[in-house]
Amino acid sequence: MRDHPAPRALILLAGIAAAVVVLYGIREVASIAGPVVLALVLVIAVSPIRARLAAWRAPIWLQVAVPFLIVVLVLLGMAGIVTISATELVSLLPTYATQFDRLLTDAQHWATTHGLSNAMINRGLQAFDPAKIVELAQSLLGSLIGILSAMFLIVVLLLAMSLDAPMTAKILTTGEGHRPRLVTALGTFAHKTRRYLIVSTVFGLIYAVFAVIALSLLHVPLPLLWGVLALIANYIPNIGFVIGLLPPAMLALLDGGVQKMLLVIAAYTVTNVVTQSFILPKFLGDAVGLSTTMTFISLIVWTFVLGPLGAILAIPLSLLARALFIDSDPSAGWAQALVSGKLPGK
Repeated sequence: MRDHPAPRALILLAGIAAAVVVLYGIREVASIAGPVVLALVLVIAVSPIRARLAAWRAPIWLQVAVPFLIVVLVLLGMAGIVTISATELVSLLPTYATQFDRLLTDAQHWATTHGLSNAMINRGLQAFDPAKIVELAQSLLGSLIGILSAMFLIVVLLLAMSLDAPMTAKILTTGEGHRPRLVTALGTFAHKTRRYLIVSTVFGLIYAVFAVIALSLLHVPLPLLWGVLALIANYIPNIGFVIGLLPPAMLALLDGGVQKMLLVIAAYTVTNVVTQSFILPKFLGDAVGLSTTMTFISLIVWTFVLGPLGAILAIPLSLLARALFIDSDPSAGWAQALVSGKLPGK
């Protein structure tokens, strides 16, 4: 008797159910999965350095040590800047209590004159309690301890992956005869991820430098902290600009009023439009291979699974998922078109 194939709807539902189970499982071990993915992405980012050293016939230990030390020094530098600046921010916020109260009073007066009810105003004032803001800043500083404790795991994983990188490349090359599409898909994933990270880092640094200069000229406190935040937020698709802008804009409001806040917003907006809208697409092009909708969905899903680190790694994680489940499947051409937003052959 001939077996009937399972209905397509049943296969689709089973696939969705399996994906939900896997994502929830990853979420339960996010403290381990996040550093593992971050270490993998960083090793991929610096792999051209290792390849160049190999081309120069440098010793194996040098091919491992140079990329490893570059990544570690960058991570430690950023962690040091954020830790010192966040400590200063926690001690700085209470000094703005008077300015905060005055702004709330002015806002209350403006709202009353424009017909808003006192009950609505009181609910808004409760939401903007200065004590809650200080408490939030202190909790953020406390969370840095968790990040620094995870730094040891990230460094160990970086070292292990750096040591295995030369052999891993050879193993993938030998697998071309057995699973050529999978090997090609993984190679494409590494290439796209590396290009995305390098281009985004270069333009993120340019964006951060302009932000630091603008904030320094406007005398906004802690410009270096907001520059690092702008660089990190640059890796978050779609909403990274807003995340990088809000803290310095709010601090500028407390420090110098509405005019200074508007100047900060204008400086960030002009810099973002020039770098991200006009220049960056010419260098990055269609290297990512994800449509706008898929990029936004990736941000939501991976933030839910891995937290803030998932937002930063949303694009590389989606590229890895595409390589494993779509690009390696010869019958998934329609899915490639759906994910990339382009017709096959375009």
